[in-house]
Amino acid sequence: MSRTNFQELLDAGAHFGHLARKWNPKMAPYIFDQKNGIHIIDLHKTVVKIDEAADEMKMLAKSGRKILFVATKKQAKDIIAAKAAEVGMPYVTERWAGGMLTNFPTIRKAVKKMSTIDKMHEDGTFDKLAKRERLQITRQREKLELNLGSIRDMSRLPAAIFVVDVQKEANAVKEANRLNIPVFAMVDTCCDPTPIDYVIPANDDAAKSIECVLGALCAAIQEGLEERKLEKDKEVAPEEEEEQVAATRNIRRRRGDKAAKAEDAPKAEEAPKAEAEAPAAE
Repeated sequence: MSRTNFQELLDAGAHFGHLARKWNPKMAPYIFDQKNGIHIIDLHKTVVKIDEAADEMKMLAKSGRKILFVATKKQAKDIIAAKAAEVGMPYVTERWAGGMLTNFPTIRKAVKKMSTIDKMHEDGTFDKLAKRERLQITRQREKLELNLGSIRDMSRLPAAIFVVDVQKEANAVKEANRLNIPVFAMVDTCCDPTPIDYVIPANDDAAKSIECVLGALCAAIQEGLEERKLEKDKEVAPEEEEEQVAATRNIRRRRGDKAAKAEDAPKAEEAPKAEAEAPAAE
């Protein structure tokens, strides 16, 4: 069953491509027609591609891995931030810091710097600093929060990245390709789809189009997370059952020991009597 509604994509304007004179010939398989000098994207193919990407993202989420969402263009940044936060995924909406993937250990150090500054606030060290130092540290913390705050929980490289506007986020795509990290992307008719592993041909300029595509993908991620939770609950249940069985066995064993002692007690009392009566019989 398709996750994506064709009519919703049509209403969102996902079929509008770029000017025909600015097109990339490699996008030809995804172009349906040309109207008033603008290419029209084949939404039937878009639906298929969204469903393929959604299935893959669901599997990644189910396995407990992270997908990094990247979109710094004005129309997409707020949508990306809201949708990614809903499913607990890291995202970049302000600026792609060079080496965010290829030089990940350095990025992690910058994130740890944020934690160090936060600890200074908590233990009172910050208040003991001079006014000028406090101002410098505060500005540094704000800058780090702006650029890296949304990835502070990303302790290792993501399993995949999702990009809106391949041309604008070219550096992110290059870094992901270098590290063999799968790339999901909304690709317009003016872009080169070659570096993208999961191409979603769609209008990447319209906010409604972006929201429509992201809605389908994030719904799939949420499904994966819920299935992962159910599997974990099922794993815990047998363990609890085993513990209960073991506890029941121990209780029965104790009861059995008590019953055995209760049966042995009269015998132990009768034994001395029998010994006492034995000489008299002689």
